Amino acid sequence: MNWQAIALTIKLAFSVSAILLLIGLPIAYWITYSRWRWKFIVEAVVAMPIVLPPTVLGFYVLMAIGNQGWIGKFWQTAFDRRLAFTFQGLVIASVLYSLPFAVQPFAAGFAAVDRRLIEASWTLGASKLRTFLRVILPLSFTGVLTGIVLSFAHTLGEFGVVLMVGGNIEGVTRTVSIDVYDKVQAFDYRAAGQTSLLLLVFSFAVLSVVYALNRRIWVWPSK
Repeated sequence: MNWQAIALTIKLAFSVSAILLLIGLPIAYWITYSRWRWKFIVEAVVAMPIVLPPTVLGFYVLMAIGNQGWIGKFWQTAFDRRLAFTFQGLVIASVLYSLPFAVQPFAAGFAAVDRRLIEASWTLGASKLRTFLRVILPLSFTGVLTGIVLSFAHTLGEFGVVLMVGGNIEGVTRTVSIDVYDKVQAFDYRAAGQTSLLLLVFSFAVLSVVYALNRRIWVWPSK
């Protein structure tokens, strides 16, 4: 089992989840409470990675962060190094690919908060930021946690986007999914099976946690 690939994948998943928490919360807040009539366009853009083939998304990201892309040129100028086929490039691609898996649960959690509680907080003089931190966020904790868990798990299983943007560089961009593919190509089915089983068990555990959160099975019924 390639522990280096596993460690790299976990590092990538944690990085992506942290970034999505920072940028996903304000996006989900805007989607939930904005009254702009054309906001469905933003919702469609956010949800696009769900239906867009990973190789297509990976291609456009590669064009943007490559040496000829505007993001790639800026990175090259600022840091004197390329962005494509690096861990940083993987993070950017993975954030875009997992964005809907964080934003949609966040938005669903925000939408479930009683509007009267929010308005009561405003009436008492609390700012929108304070209301968000003290009222909306605690009451939508399940949705936020679900988004974090799903984005983390989704990042672990990425293949097409990772391969397009990061390639297959040992210790740099070779993730677990790519390692499994390599093992199958080399007819090393035993090693591929071990890693696949690990991902299978972890994915099942993650989904079980998500469904448990949504059903709140640990809450004791009131007497």
